[in-house]
Amino acid sequence: MSGLLVVTGGAGFVGTPTVRAALEDGWSVRVVDSLRPDVHAAGRASEAFAALADHPRVELVVADVRDPGVADAAVGDADAVVHLAAKVGLGVSFDDAPDYAASNGTGTACVLAAMARQGVARLVVASSMVVYGEGRYVTAADPSGPPCQPPPRRTEDLERGVFDPLGPDGRPLVPVLVTEDAALDPRNVYAATKLHQEHLASSWARVTGGTVALLRYHNVYGPGLPAGTPYAGVAALFLDALARSRAPRVFEDGGQRRDFVHVDDVASANLVAVGWTGDQAPGSARAFNVGSGEVHTVGELASELAAATGGPSPVVTGEYRLGDVRHVTASSERLRRETGWAPGVAFADGVRQLVAARPGGRAAVG
Repeated sequence: MSGLLVVTGGAGFVGTPTVRAALEDGWSVRVVDSLRPDVHAAGRASEAFAALADHPRVELVVADVRDPGVADAAVGDADAVVHLAAKVGLGVSFDDAPDYAASNGTGTACVLAAMARQGVARLVVASSMVVYGEGRYVTAADPSGPPCQPPPRRTEDLERGVFDPLGPDGRPLVPVLVTEDAALDPRNVYAATKLHQEHLASSWARVTGGTVALLRYHNVYGPGLPAGTPYAGVAALFLDALARSRAPRVFEDGGQRRDFVHVDDVASANLVAVGWTGDQAPGSARAFNVGSGEVHTVGELASELAAATGGPSPVVTGEYRLGDVRHVTASSERLRRETGWAPGVAFADGVRQLVAARPGGRAAVG
């Protein structure tokens, strides 16, 4: 495709490969990024993005979409918008709640209002698997029966090392893949703001007749993964420990199930969603899970990273964080079926890429 694509948060971890993929597809790209220092070291774009910034079809606007006039100027002549700008991570404490609400809620509302005023009708929003909360489960007694939505895990269970959600019979529930029609149950502030973004975007579509794809990313990893911040993901925390020759500390028993999807595959999903029309009528919103289709545990990730770096083996601590979910893995079949998208980076290959891309890093051999 061609035309002007606006990417908010486009200088970030997911934004950089998204801009690269857009250029390869023939788009001109306007990147709007505040370069906030809790995401970008010293308030500067990464070297990976800097290599793109001089491209003749890339325009970088360093600004916050919440500031007066910024969003209107950014989207005024756009053909489509990919909205990635957001505050991510579980948060340090509830004191983070106002920043999450302002960054994710108000920021999204400002972009949507500008799109409505400027008549821009195509949108992709970066959502997250966290909107599902504890994912989807069935009971051990009836694994082919209806899904069971567990209540939040109890502190007393976590304290005694019972990490899996329990069913009505007191037995651990069995996790299964989540589809987009599952009940939504955000269980922390970040999750609540991602669902708020979805609701705002859906409202925009109904009011304006625009079309929005809501992409629920799973655990994104790969080169450029943010590090050195308390909001970093688990892979970055493990790598940070290994860089200091320390064993990665794995919470709970390491058996938490996740879908680790490579950032390049997420970028390709963003571009597919921009160009997808399907059979959607104007004014509609469609949610899509974006995952690798491979289920791995957090303990497996730590072990793979330790092996790839030649570092110390992980230590399973039994610690836990209230607000964390135990298992959440999803089916990406809808995205595959309706757009033709497919992930291209296998887990082991992606881990090696991640290790090799860290400063001074290279994957261990043998």
